Amino acid sequence: MSDKQEKESGIHAEKTRRIAIGTTVAGVLLLVFLLIVLIIQFAQMGVKNSEKRELDRLIEEQQQSLAGEEADLDDLVNGFGMFWKALDYDYKYKD
Repeated sequence: MSDKQEKESGIHAEKTRRIAIGTTVAGVLLLVFLLIVLIIQFAQMGVKNSEKRELDRLIEEQQQSLAGEEADLDDLVNGFGMFWKALDYDYKYKD
């Protein structure tokens, strides 16, 4: 081989090596970026799940409160419940 061919072969090998290094770095950067996005998504899922659990707990409390108030209302609607409530407030029954 002549010097020119050896020089071109060396330049070609250098270019190939640089391209390989560049693609490797790009691939690693892409993987790091995707990993960061994945971690952020998991964190957001955790926050949303905790918010959902808190809202479910509040809904359950409100439903229990409503059920208790409906029971009190049912007692007051029938006359006997009103009678006992009146006695609680010192109402005197008149004949």
